[in-house]
Amino acid sequence: MKALLLALLVGASVQAAEMPQITHYDGICEASAAVPLDAQHFAVADDESNALRVYRRGQSAPARAPMDLSEFLGTGKKASDLEAAARVGDLAYWLSSHSITSAGKAREWRRRLFATQIDASVSPPQLKPMGKPYTALLDDLIAAPALQSLQLADAAARAPEAPGGLNIEGLAAAPDGSLLIGFRNPLVAGKALLIPLRNPGPVVKGSQKAAFGPPVLLDLGGRGIRSIDAVGKSGYLIVAGPIDDAGSFALFRWSGAAADAPVNLKVNLPTRFNPEALVALPGSDHALLLSDDGARCDAKAMKFQVLSVPLR
Repeated sequence: MKALLLALLVGASVQAAEMPQITHYDGICEASAAVPLDAQHFAVADDESNALRVYRRGQSAPARAPMDLSEFLGTGKKASDLEAAARVGDLAYWLSSHSITSAGKAREWRRRLFATQIDASVSPPQLKPMGKPYTALLDDLIAAPALQSLQLADAAARAPEAPGGLNIEGLAAAPDGSLLIGFRNPLVAGKALLIPLRNPGPVVKGSQKAAFGPPVLLDLGGRGIRSIDAVGKSGYLIVAGPIDDAGSFALFRWSGAAADAPVNLKVNLPTRFNPEALVALPGSDHALLLSDDGARCDAKAMKFQVLSVPLR
């Protein structure tokens, strides 16, 4: 995903005339998840490797050498398909897709939830693995009594982009320290699925199995969740997109209350712009959008693009 598109500073809506210029960052094509580290730096994962990269806003080269987590994740040379991330305090949580392959093959290395400690005492900030990777999240989801109506065992046996398949691409911090897991697929009665993970800290420390709250269904116009992130005290921004590769993307604002409908911000995204993640930098009036441009990746000059627009 050649593109980190430093996002659309989002308000009620952004007119085409306000669309910012595209800039480029180096090192990856398939940016898929990101978290803010401070007001200037953010960490990025791509779904074709197990490396995390730190960038400074406005500088094309990575601010640090990539941190390869393959040994920590126990996946060897297999990429964990990292697709989602969220920050809670000084921890960044990272989550893989938990999907099978498009060919229908189960892949154990795609089942990882883990955390990295953010060390902001150095500049640029750095990440350090914390606890140990959790590999039983899908088993816990399938076994949870409150989630039986979702039939996640059946979904997990289907290809990630097939109707009713299982594909996780969103993760966001809730005010109480829990996490919201966002599903690209399945849709439930045409609505996007969020499942609260109540105890992420004990889970990545290896002291508890995952515990979940009641699922939340959001009307995103028949789209799934490609990314979700808390934005200050104003709720969440959600990148919504098709469960497969055909369809439109949209950006929504959501209060965080299950009874409240998300509001489509009607942002005019650039052509061939496939948003996969977003980040709200602390103390900033900007959000960062990451675009999946893997289909147009140039292996000789791996880059991702960036857009920037005000949040108002």
